Amino acid sequence: MPICRRLSLAAVMALFAILPAIAPQGASAQDNPFGGSVTVVVPFPAGGSVDAVARQVQQGLQDRLKTNVIVENKPGASGSTGAAQVARSAPDGRTWLFVFDTHAVNPFLQKLPFDSVKDLAPVMLIGTAPNVLATNPSKPFRSLADIVAAAKEKPGAITYATIGAGSLGHLTMVRLSKQLGISLNHVPYRGGGPAMNDALAGHVDLIIGSAALVNPQLQGGTLRPLVQFASKRVQSPELSQVPTVAESGAPGVESNAWWAVFAPGGTPAPIIERFVSDLRATMADPKVAEKLTQGQQIAIRAAGPEELRIFFENEMKVWGAIVRENDIQIGSQ
Repeated sequence: MPICRRLSLAAVMALFAILPAIAPQGASAQDNPFGGSVTVVVPFPAGGSVDAVARQVQQGLQDRLKTNVIVENKPGASGSTGAAQVARSAPDGRTWLFVFDTHAVNPFLQKLPFDSVKDLAPVMLIGTAPNVLATNPSKPFRSLADIVAAAKEKPGAITYATIGAGSLGHLTMVRLSKQLGISLNHVPYRGGGPAMNDALAGHVDLIIGSAALVNPQLQGGTLRPLVQFASKRVQSPELSQVPTVAESGAPGVESNAWWAVFAPGGTPAPIIERFVSDLRATMADPKVAEKLTQGQQIAIRAAGPEELRIFFENEMKVWGAIVRENDIQIGSQ
């Protein structure tokens, strides 16, 4: 069951209080496998949400792993360039990959030089955040029903911005449009910044992005939220009054952004267990937890390798089908 976005710090600490009972115990410093330095590969530019998560846990990991932790930005191909680098790395605990939700979509949109399932080992599902559909307050839309009515009156006239073709936001809107029997005009951008700029300027009618992306604008009143793609309403000041997609008449179109950690395939289980244990402890720090839950709007999951494996395979199944059924390709509208 998803954890609410605006968890109080007390609730976050209660969550982590039960995790050690089910989490593997870390190895002692005397048999530390991380000697030398550890590289955390972020396959996106600095300043994005994945980069922010990695840097928020960097110091805590460094203290607990008792070695230097380097965050290396390796952007390109929606995260695939950095993922390929990690897939080729030695499975010795020195290299880790922090990913975004594009990791589950890339295998269906690109010809990857690695196998996402076989060449990368699941480590931890850090957390999730619902995607949110919003509009400029100058636009007439106040609900999903308004969009449906306008789209049926003028098919293809309503525009929506996403962070790029083939992104989870794009696939979500394709899925939504198909279920509701409407036609919308996709306007892909190269990242959340450009997409948000045009949404704020009113150059597009709608924007879909993670709660982490749109929340600052909701707080400032410069965007109006219309629907959240969560299974239940997120209990935050900005989203608690925003209906879910199911409440808005489109059940089954839930869509969550997510952040996770992978390692090179073949990394020994004890090394992964140690990393998971220390990452959980780092995320349990009140200052780190506050930055993740309030700053990044992430519902912390801190789920281990098996849970991430199941989650990742399901994400690939759901979104891979959307790509195939709608013949979506990089550069498609």
